[in-house]
Amino acid sequence: MKNLLIIFIVIIFSAISVFPQGFKVKAKGEQTFSFKDKYGRNQASFYSSTPVEDITGLTNDVYGNASFEVSDISTLKGKISIPVTSLRTGIELRDEHLQGPGWLNAEEYPEITFVIKSVSDAKSVADNKLEAKVKGDFSVHGITKEVVADVNLTYLDEGEQTKKRAPGDLLGVEAKFNISLSDYDVDNMVLGQKVSDDIAVTATLVGSNSK
Repeated sequence: MKNLLIIFIVIIFSAISVFPQGFKVKAKGEQTFSFKDKYGRNQASFYSSTPVEDITGLTNDVYGNASFEVSDISTLKGKISIPVTSLRTGIELRDEHLQGPGWLNAEEYPEITFVIKSVSDAKSVADNKLEAKVKGDFSVHGITKEVVADVNLTYLDEGEQTKKRAPGDLLGVEAKFNISLSDYDVDNMVLGQKVSDDIAVTATLVGSNSK
């Protein structure tokens, strides 16, 4: 009897683990969201440290699309892009160095991109909120490497409050992952200061499915 109970519990947990995780919202079927925001409210940043000071790069020029079946976030696909020339660190000379041939080389490699490949470990936090790990191809300086981002997703049905941001349903995205500069053949010297090879990347985006 005890063995049968254990087997039953294993079967239940196995079924739960493979059951699709999705949003329980008004929308049904596949939805596509655009992250282009003419007001520049979407944001991506990178962070590194130096012996003298920490460096944070920031951009509000983030665009791209994502689509998925509302009931199954594992169907998520899409691409996010950032122009290298939009990155700012608070010091103009450092920005020039960052975008120049010695670092990211914006002229030859004008965009940084993240292309979604797969979703794993999806967990429902609320009817309209999910946590997941999103695997994707991250490209910078002409080199593409696979990374895994920790992502929080929030689906907001269109309403009076959401319309103040944009028409249509909204998708909020918070993503974090780390990269190594050496993986992308980028020198870790900025204006004579050695920065950490490990860079923390963060993105906070809101997209709309309005057509």
